[in-house]
Amino acid sequence: MNFPSYRSRYLPAMTSGQISRLPDKGWAPVILATGAIEQHGPHLPVAVDAAMGQAWLSLALSRLPQGASCYVAPPITIGKSNEHTGFPGTLILSRDTLRSQILTVARQVHAWGFRSLAVINTHGGNIPVVIPTLREIRTLFGMRAALLPSLPPSGLSDQESRFGIHAGEVETSWMLAVARAHVDLSKAVCEYPARVEDPSEVKPVNAAALVAWTSRDVSVSGTMGDAPSATAEKGERWLVAGAEAYAAAIAEICRSGRA
Repeated sequence: MNFPSYRSRYLPAMTSGQISRLPDKGWAPVILATGAIEQHGPHLPVAVDAAMGQAWLSLALSRLPQGASCYVAPPITIGKSNEHTGFPGTLILSRDTLRSQILTVARQVHAWGFRSLAVINTHGGNIPVVIPTLREIRTLFGMRAALLPSLPPSGLSDQESRFGIHAGEVETSWMLAVARAHVDLSKAVCEYPARVEDPSEVKPVNAAALVAWTSRDVSVSGTMGDAPSATAEKGERWLVAGAEAYAAAIAEICRSGRA
């Protein structure tokens, strides 16, 4: 068995006695990764979102400042991915099932003595479930509950920034940096669900009026972005900046919990 690089913080790697003796459960957050298993175009594996949750944790936790502490719960690797139905490899949890899984983790770690939970989410379709569930956790268990903020990558074109929402330049660059062997750039394509210059105010994303959509409605390949423009160098740069932002957010949760 191979535990992740943050083994000393990974709750499943501990004995029951070790968990019971942790001295900082009153203020150190438990980090829960929520991801997805879903199609990511013809060039990326379906496990991108689930894998990136673990990548972010490894990078961020190694950058925690002195005095900050946290622990990591088992990840929720399948998410609410209804929009990617119809592609082989996509697994879908219902809203209620995802909510129940998050609540269950919160209930149990609260029973172990923890008083803070933070979610690192790597799939946008989970957000409408995660946010209200964190509010429930706050009211049901009296725990501090937070969604760790992600840092938008810098240097993207306006088109990619607004409509490169899936398997495009950013996610492909990330995967080139963390799992190059699982990326086939020869199959990468560029597709967008809309264009910046489109006159309509009705679009799938980033518009005054939004329409419900599935990937099949807006993309032939399942890609929504400029995947061929991705590079490992961009991925490394964005990963470092994002990990530092996550580490700072975790440190702030620690600081506020001890105040």
